[in-house]
Amino acid sequence: VQLLQRIGRSGASTVLLTGESGVGKGLAARVLHDAAGDPEAPFIPVACTAIPETLLESELFGHERGAFTDARESKPGLAELAHGGTLFLDEIGDLPAATQAKMLTLLEDRSFRRVGGTRQRRLEARVVAATNRDLEAEVAAGRFRADLFYRLRVVPVRIPALRERVADVRPLAEQFMHGFAREFSSPVRRLAPETIQALEAFDWPGNVRELRNAMERAVLLAGQEELLPSDLPPEVTGGVRDGAGATAL
Repeated sequence: VQLLQRIGRSGASTVLLTGESGVGKGLAARVLHDAAGDPEAPFIPVACTAIPETLLESELFGHERGAFTDARESKPGLAELAHGGTLFLDEIGDLPAATQAKMLTLLEDRSFRRVGGTRQRRLEARVVAATNRDLEAEVAAGRFRADLFYRLRVVPVRIPALRERVADVRPLAEQFMHGFAREFSSPVRRLAPETIQALEAFDWPGNVRELRNAMERAVLLAGQEELLPSDLPPEVTGGVRDGAGATAL
């Protein structure tokens, strides 16, 4: 977290977050954004895998009225809405080849045009990209542009798997617990010592995402102020999974 905060305060224009699925790259992007110190600055996420390829350019860069059949009015894109803040490109390793070329132009020139427009607009935002893919391997296989990879990797940050940072398990669990307790009006206020022990003993193959889901379930089931091991999913209290994914009792 300290490294992310330092990078966030540095003014670095492009940051690449890598790591396994579910390690918390979105949370890391938020830390980078918040460290910049402007609570009013926009944080604009772009789910690169969720937007159809045919719509991605329009969503990212915006469009002018009449640019295509349904463009009845001009619309700013996500890159424009991120002005003064952070543009978070999630799962950028899954971008199709045609969009990779446009993304390279955006990052190299720090400018873009709306679809159907002629005016060049400046990208005035920090770009944080994230992927669970090995981009070097993707470049070697010809599935990802080498020039885009090097443009993205200005400040590379690897987010370790949760099993590699056991010290983070308790604070993350407490953060999720308090958040869900507020959301569900639950009486839960603290983790029992044996609950902390169980959480730290588990290897979390699904990483932070799995921990978050486990805490949501636990808070929903708990009927007391102290969250007990019995409130946790059985695979967590049953023991630490081995490499094959089975539960060691």
